[in-house]
Amino acid sequence: MKATYYGHSCFAVETAGHTLLFDPFITPNELARHLDIHKVRADFILISHGHFDHLADAVALAQQTHALVIANYEITVWLGQQGVTKTHPLNHGGGASFAFGRAKFTPAIHSSGLPDGTYGGNPGGFLIETAAGAFYYAGDTALTYDMKLIGESTRLRFAALPIGDNFTMGVEDAIKAAEFVQCDEILGLHYNTFPPIRIDPEAAIQKFRAAGKHLRLLSPGESHHF
Repeated sequence: MKATYYGHSCFAVETAGHTLLFDPFITPNELARHLDIHKVRADFILISHGHFDHLADAVALAQQTHALVIANYEITVWLGQQGVTKTHPLNHGGGASFAFGRAKFTPAIHSSGLPDGTYGGNPGGFLIETAAGAFYYAGDTALTYDMKLIGESTRLRFAALPIGDNFTMGVEDAIKAAEFVQCDEILGLHYNTFPPIRIDPEAAIQKFRAAGKHLRLLSPGESHHF
């Protein structure tokens, strides 16, 4: 299961012969300015919520790749208004089967508004189950006790968690989230892109290590096999 990081909260996972791209925010991100969006591949695009820093490139990439976009109902409606025709809506607790396996939309404690100011529906995350294994993307969220249900029901290869604090969980709460979902392999997201979410990466890695967990902080364009 190969994960490629594109900066901020955008990453792709190659699994079961398909590429899943999450929260595409590449071209506006100064830390990812060396990446060529025209080389980004996706069979499925999954969007956790409506904020600009999670879907800035969604329309362009959906049209470029012809991927199916999976998101909450309100986002799929908005995307349709932007000319994206291949969408599948989900809502909290609901899931559906796709060519790669199954995606379930999980709760997140955050907010959600679309770039034009319209309502973006409720934010969420995704629990992905494939023949190669399962992983969890929390989306932008505070620590929530609901995460324990994921750990009790699903064995994860890795969990992708926000760690930047200010708008989401910080490092300490992300460590607790990793404990809740019973996963030792963590992909860190939503940090260092903007001044309010800057962290000390080495200190974060050491804190996870002290808790018996591996925090992977990848550079934009870097990949890791989980």
